[in-house]
Amino acid sequence: MKIAIMGFGVVGSGVGEVVTKNQEMLIKKCGEPIEIAHILDLRDFPDSEFKCFTKDFNDILNDPEVGVVVETMGGINPAYQFSKSLLLAGKHVVTSNKELVAAHGTELLEIARERNINYLFEASVGGGIPIIRPLFSCLTAGEATDVFGILNGTTNYILTQMFQKGETFENALRAAQQKGYAEADPTADVEGHDTCRKIAILSALAFGDAVVTDRIKTEGISKITAEDVFYAERLGYSIKLIGHATRAVDGGIYAAVFPAFVPKTNPLAGINDVFNGIIVKGDDLGEVMFYGRGAGKLPTANAVVADVVDAIKHKKVNIIIKWNEYKEENQSEGAMQKYPYYVRFKGATVPNISGCRLVTFDEDANKNEFAVISEAMTEKELDEFVKAVEFEGCEALGKLRLIGE
Repeated sequence: MKIAIMGFGVVGSGVGEVVTKNQEMLIKKCGEPIEIAHILDLRDFPDSEFKCFTKDFNDILNDPEVGVVVETMGGINPAYQFSKSLLLAGKHVVTSNKELVAAHGTELLEIARERNINYLFEASVGGGIPIIRPLFSCLTAGEATDVFGILNGTTNYILTQMFQKGETFENALRAAQQKGYAEADPTADVEGHDTCRKIAILSALAFGDAVVTDRIKTEGISKITAEDVFYAERLGYSIKLIGHATRAVDGGIYAAVFPAFVPKTNPLAGINDVFNGIIVKGDDLGEVMFYGRGAGKLPTANAVVADVVDAIKHKKVNIIIKWNEYKEENQSEGAMQKYPYYVRFKGATVPNISGCRLVTFDEDANKNEFAVISEAMTEKELDEFVKAVEFEGCEALGKLRLIGE
């Protein structure tokens, strides 16, 4: 089987390495050798062991011997048009591109189904963690009620540094960049956009209806402070950036991304550094957790190559991965969704607040602050609660949801 790779960055070069290094094992897995026939990239790689580079997409599109194409370019353009053209030409496409799958997965899956080929994307969520395949195969006997977890290794590393070493957000981010965990422009990670795309994919798989990322309320970790870390530790919580999708009270699908207090009794609280953890809950299923490296060259490349093997083993058989096209009424704004909340206040005196857990700084800390853990409430009820406390002469400084109780 001849394959092609589009994009020879971290993941694309990892795919080349895995295919070369594990060739004998791959022959046993799929019954035939895998040959890399083309590598598409605008850059030159004169020192590479591969001698099949091209800058022309048509070299791949028009090669009748190429049956599977790996797309590791990232972004929407030109990845979308290239992937669509390849599928229309009858070639299987395997991708790690979560932005593309979140935006156009419904259409690309439909084209693959019509042509009895496959569009596979295990590596788009969770890096080397097998989560996509379980959601469309192993866990389909019952209905999921919730999917939530840590889906971004960069933010998890930053939060780990803040908790374990007392670093500020700025210093922890700088360390992540120095180690190569964060990009020079870390916005997609720290503001939650990366997690947003991933929870959109998991939501569609778990609940069977597409959601759009523009309607997923997304909040990152850039506003987390040392005081938030103090209160979390004092109250028995960790702070994690969480992607959450659930069947909403109004019947639609509610998806959101937010930094959350996670109780230390929950297994997600103990997942540190660049590792990811994803929990799937269902009425019949109970609770299942997936854990591992959520990124990295070889873990992600292994997930991509596993999809390549799957495509080769199903050359003329469509692996059914399906969700319904997006309909506005199927995605909930979550007005009736309830979470407990942590709220930090500034105030010289602590008002009498019923139905909440309360914690203050030690007297010698010289801080006129306190924090509460509220009962489960909607965002509207939370706003009313905060206004009532502020009426007593306090000022709200920040709030986070709780999840995983």
